[in-house]
Amino acid sequence: MPKKDTKAQFHAVLAQCRKLFVDKMKDYGPAWRILRTPSITDQIFIKVKRIRTLQTTAEQLVDEGIEPEFIGIVNYAAMGIIQLQLGVVDQPDLSAEEATALYDKVTNEAYELMTRKNHDYDEAWRDMRVSSITDLIMSKVLRTKSIEDHNGKTLVSEGLDANYYDMINYAVFALILLSEQDKK
Repeated sequence: MPKKDTKAQFHAVLAQCRKLFVDKMKDYGPAWRILRTPSITDQIFIKVKRIRTLQTTAEQLVDEGIEPEFIGIVNYAAMGIIQLQLGVVDQPDLSAEEATALYDKVTNEAYELMTRKNHDYDEAWRDMRVSSITDLIMSKVLRTKSIEDHNGKTLVSEGLDANYYDMINYAVFALILLSEQDKK
């Protein structure tokens, strides 16, 4: 079997996520700038909870698959990192262009992190089930909620930003795996 081009696949998924981010910015502007990070974490929680429900039950009442939810996880996690970096505001304070530039910076940082980790872990995610990746994202969300409940303080663990970056990368991995399943 030929080696997969993780870089190209990762960038293709990020381009899909970015397009939705930009399109939503056209609809809503940067209204998300008023969200505190626990609110963003809860949005991610809702998305991963729905994915888990769809993966474990046969009945689906909303006509949307799990792919849009993984895209939402990528985008909300990027917003969370931006909020950690800039702080929360009472009124949106960024243009669509500024917000998109920050989004690009964060997703590029996520890509660089993935490249380093992917090398060390020898692309282990390729042999994982999407349901396991979903569970890892849920674990990251619950860790993030716990850190937030402790005012962002940890004793030995990585901080909020590290968990958000991992959520981005795991969601991208899930989207890559799902696209490969669709091609089979």
